[in-house]
Amino acid sequence: MNEPDRLPIFPLANVVLFPRVKAPLHLFEPRYRQLARDVIGDGRRIGMVVVRPEHVDEMTDDPPVFPVGCCGVVTESQRLADGRYNIVLQGEHRVRILGEDEPAPKQLYRVARVEILEDSYAEADRERVARLRAGIVQDVAVLVRHTQPDRSPRFDPELFGRVDDETFVNAISNAFAFPVEEKQRLLEADSIRERYARLASLLSFQRAELEVSPGTGRGTVH
Repeated sequence: MNEPDRLPIFPLANVVLFPRVKAPLHLFEPRYRQLARDVIGDGRRIGMVVVRPEHVDEMTDDPPVFPVGCCGVVTESQRLADGRYNIVLQGEHRVRILGEDEPAPKQLYRVARVEILEDSYAEADRERVARLRAGIVQDVAVLVRHTQPDRSPRFDPELFGRVDDETFVNAISNAFAFPVEEKQRLLEADSIRERYARLASLLSFQRAELEVSPGTGRGTVH
């Protein structure tokens, strides 16, 4: 049996990182400045995890987090004069936290033992995914037209045709301002087909909600 990987983790209350998606981050707390310095010098990988909602008022401590997160690699970094960092994290793959290590002397951030989680995508799922994907494109077009009409003329569904299924579902899951618990459920889906089904359900609900109450604006795209 393979030993679990060790991965520095960055818990946040409102950011879910998906594989193949980029997230810009500003690191200002001393422990995360240290984390940035260490990972940029060695491996460049960080585990993004979400703090459980009932513990978001404990962010200054070490609050409990959801067990499934995403490993990302730092693709861009900028150290500011006062020691803060701006980084871009590119999601690589999902991980499950198996436990956490005791911090080393003078180490301020958390390190977890993780196993890699693969997103299964069987050949038998592809027809179903194709149907779900077509419906998602239609819903996205409607939501953009209703909530961001200035962007609607530039929205071309044909652009999605060049994007593979995994990148597509993760990018759309990231792009919409769903509540963090719903994004976490999307991340936790164990197959591409399941993530498509969950995303299609969320977008279909938002479209129906918008058509009943046009001023809700819940379909906002980042």
